Amino acid sequence: MNTDIIGLNAGRVWAALNEAEAVGTKQLKKIAKLKNDKELFAALGWLAREGKIKFEESEDSKELIVSLVQE
Repeated sequence: MNTDIIGLNAGRVWAALNEAEAVGTKQLKKIAKLKNDKELFAALGWLAREGKIKFEESEDSKELIVSLVQE
C-alpha cells in the first residue's frame, strides 16, 4: 500500500462520512468498500492528520464512531 492508494481510500472514507454523518468503523469500512482494517485505519489517519474527522467511543466503548469535522 502506498500513499496514492491511502489518499484514494481517504477520499472514499470522506465521501462515505459526508453521506452518513457519524458511523462506526465496521460500517464505515463496508460503506467505503475497503478490503480490510489496514486500509480503513490508514485512510482515517490521513483524514485525522488533515483535521477533517473526529472520533468518539460508542456508548458501550466497543467501537469507534467517526464523523466529519463541521467547519
